[in-house]
Amino acid sequence: MKIPGCLSVTVAILLLGSLSPVDASQAKEAAAVKAALRWLKLVDDGNYGESWQSASAYFKSVIDNDRWQQIISGVRWPLGTVLNRTQSSTTYATELPGAPDGEYVVIQFDTSFENKRLGIETVTPMKDPDGVWRVSGYFIK
Repeated sequence: MKIPGCLSVTVAILLLGSLSPVDASQAKEAAAVKAALRWLKLVDDGNYGESWQSASAYFKSVIDNDRWQQIISGVRWPLGTVLNRTQSSTTYATELPGAPDGEYVVIQFDTSFENKRLGIETVTPMKDPDGVWRVSGYFIK
């Protein structure tokens, strides 16, 4: 049986609209993880200035490029190269302490470095006003 064109479009819209909130949250988390990994690659390669340039507007409003490069080089350089990084958790949030309300994904990685067997990296991408996920925070312990 052939479905008329306008009916098939309606069916497609209904199917797309039936995505559960879990599916939507998973899609957001996947996009944020992708952005975090791209950003971490810049940091891993020592491209600290470029990591600042590609960070969220909020990140750049909190710390200037020179200060960021000074801090991150002092933290990352002594650890050596990344040997292994495994994502250990992902949490979607719309509110975080000390940050404006918005869409965030807090991602933790268990990371082995050349000079540190196990570190825990926390990378927090946020959805910028232009709809693009960019890193708004980075912590390592």
